[in-house]
Amino acid sequence: MKPKAPSRDSVTTINEDGSRYIVHPSDVSGRFALLRRLVGWLLIAVYVLLPWIPINGAPAVFLNVAERRFHLLGLTLVAQDLWLLFFCITGLGFTLFFTTALLGRIWCGWACPQTVFLDMVFRRVERLIDGDAPARRRLENAPWTPAKVFQRALKHGIFLACSLAVAHIFISYFVSLPKLYAMMHSAPAQNWGVFVFVMALSGILYFNFAWFREQFCIVMCPYGRLQSALVDDDTINVGYDERRGEPRGKPGSANAGDCIDCRRCVQVCPTGIDIRQGGLQLECIACTACIDACDQVMTRLHRPRGLVRYDSLSAFGGKKRRILRPRTVVYAVLMLIGGSVFSFAITKVKPVTFSILRMPGAPYYRDGEELRNNYFLRLINKRVETGAFEIEIVSSEPGLHIAGADANGRLTVAVPGNQEIQTPVVAQLPKSEFDGQFDIRMTVHDQTGSVLVSRTIPFLGPFRQGNTQRGAP
Repeated sequence: MKPKAPSRDSVTTINEDGSRYIVHPSDVSGRFALLRRLVGWLLIAVYVLLPWIPINGAPAVFLNVAERRFHLLGLTLVAQDLWLLFFCITGLGFTLFFTTALLGRIWCGWACPQTVFLDMVFRRVERLIDGDAPARRRLENAPWTPAKVFQRALKHGIFLACSLAVAHIFISYFVSLPKLYAMMHSAPAQNWGVFVFVMALSGILYFNFAWFREQFCIVMCPYGRLQSALVDDDTINVGYDERRGEPRGKPGSANAGDCIDCRRCVQVCPTGIDIRQGGLQLECIACTACIDACDQVMTRLHRPRGLVRYDSLSAFGGKKRRILRPRTVVYAVLMLIGGSVFSFAITKVKPVTFSILRMPGAPYYRDGEELRNNYFLRLINKRVETGAFEIEIVSSEPGLHIAGADANGRLTVAVPGNQEIQTPVVAQLPKSEFDGQFDIRMTVHDQTGSVLVSRTIPFLGPFRQGNTQRGAP
């Protein structure tokens, strides 16, 4: 069966009757293919190893949603610190915008998980079992025989195993490897929520990588459509030098350009497009397969490489490409603002989170000749080791007494690593000494005496004519 000819009038992977056309891209070797494999395997290694690498006693990346603690490369955040993600996400978002404005869809071709896992894992398995592109097309059109059934069962069995592995690694980012290992050795009913999630994710990954494939990039991913608003004629993309390649002709033909119309660039394209049809095609993911394929042909013909290359539309048209232009400057400024604010805010994150709230009920109580305020103290230790913290309590009233505090008004508490304590704090003051609402300041010190965090809360009592508000020193 002859492969379908690409057209800019419709998506190559859809037939005229609306059915799916299966693309079988040929394998290719070359400088970009080698670099993409190295980058892809590096990214897969990072994905697999991050839950195994301990930093400060916790996995390098551990998003402990159940306990609302998030470990990111040695930094521990709790739910109260998640406001930092706004600046992190905006910084990353504008970094992607800036990169796209300069280098086009380099993310799609080099770092997107869809591309990395599909090209470096699933298509590798497929080529190993089913053969090269012509062999895969022949097998697709061949009748069902025991050999074909065995090949299909073997390939899809490995696909399913790879999907399960990717899903289990993903869930380990949220439950930790030891807990995941324990879950895998227990009955599914004991962790039915996690079990259902992993099975559903595995099914989605299997469907995507075994069948849906490039349709995800064309149909579902918004980035391909968003790029039209991010790029311009000076953005570097994978393109075809029409001035050099046209008119096409066989080697030795008079007045023919460098393109011999061998269609090698079409054969290796994972989305089935013809890069020679020009422009920024929606289906192009800038995987550089066509560059390596064309360079090999040019080398055999003793012609300069680069007929298909990374370059801008301006350069392909004979104009000078600009790097500094309004969109790159704006994206760079916004990227730096987001990154700088996030970096600065990270330095202000404390190793403990401390809060003091008034207990539910009456705002104050009368115990004989004393007034009593009941508070609820919560202290979260973000460090891995157990911490001994001293809480210094200061007010403008010398007669204020804190239950359990020493003579200097200090409480000492020990909090296990990555744990929290919640304890009541009772403040008492002789009624005769109460002359109006005042503030109590509670300051948390570490073992070295350094101030970690401070909070204030008012001490309340009965209203008296002429009462004034006074604060803690």
